[in-house]
Amino acid sequence: MKTTTAKPKSDAFAAIHSAAQGLHRTGAITKTTLREYDALCLDSIPEFNAKDIKRIREQAHVSQPVFARYLNTSESTVQKWEAGQKRPSGMALRLLSVIEKHGLEVLV
Repeated sequence: MKTTTAKPKSDAFAAIHSAAQGLHRTGAITKTTLREYDALCLDSIPEFNAKDIKRIREQAHVSQPVFARYLNTSESTVQKWEAGQKRPSGMALRLLSVIEKHGLEVLV
């Protein structure tokens, strides 16, 4: 059972997290304890401000409507993110992080 999709901070943290998952599967540690290992071992999703989102989109060389389609959201939402009126959350943050690191092509 995979508890999160976050990437481990390092190979050492990956090994620790894998061991904790094994202990949880055998009942040696509780789900609460496993979540504590998740918080310790896994990278958190970064927050993006309006300038960051615009920079990511412009580096991908796409318009707001095209960017919105890739993120499965509305053009209005992308406009509000870039204007600082709304902040992305959840899956949108994860996708922005992936696009920032690997480019828009990774979603195609």
